[in-house]
Amino acid sequence: MTLPRVNISRAEPTAYRSLEAFSKAVGAIARENGIDDRLREILLLHVSQLNGCAFCARIHVARLVEAGATADLVAQLPTWEESGVFTERERAALELAEAFTFIHEGGIPDELYDRVGGILSEKEYTAISWLSVSINAFNRVAIAGRYAVPPLETDAVAGTDTGATAGSA
Repeated sequence: MTLPRVNISRAEPTAYRSLEAFSKAVGAIARENGIDDRLREILLLHVSQLNGCAFCARIHVARLVEAGATADLVAQLPTWEESGVFTERERAALELAEAFTFIHEGGIPDELYDRVGGILSEKEYTAISWLSVSINAFNRVAIAGRYAVPPLETDAVAGTDTGATAGSA
């Protein structure tokens, strides 16, 4: 039998509040640097999917739909490289977010930096970088703590359930 997981955000709320404050600061930087809600949520959802964080994925699906994304866009996200629904800017942002998520596999290669740097402004690059750092931290907290993701009583994609998606990630 496995012991219950420590919920590190409850066990050390000061650290978690600092992470939330960091996330809010990063969100403000993203807005100031030209990253709209839709692109932000595309990135946060995709990184959560890559990390296998069901808790954060649920939150960011709901927020992405709130930001105007269609079910088709949400469904195409895991296959963005083959999909035609993403703009050049979104594709550059997704590629950069993936590099940050898998940074242990070679950092941010020069060719990727040059490619996305030719599409994104320096401010956009900086904002996407910080968004990636922030969501990767939240994903690790939720995954390590095995945060529960129970079935929804209503259809969150249709936006009829907000209780299950409350909180920060």
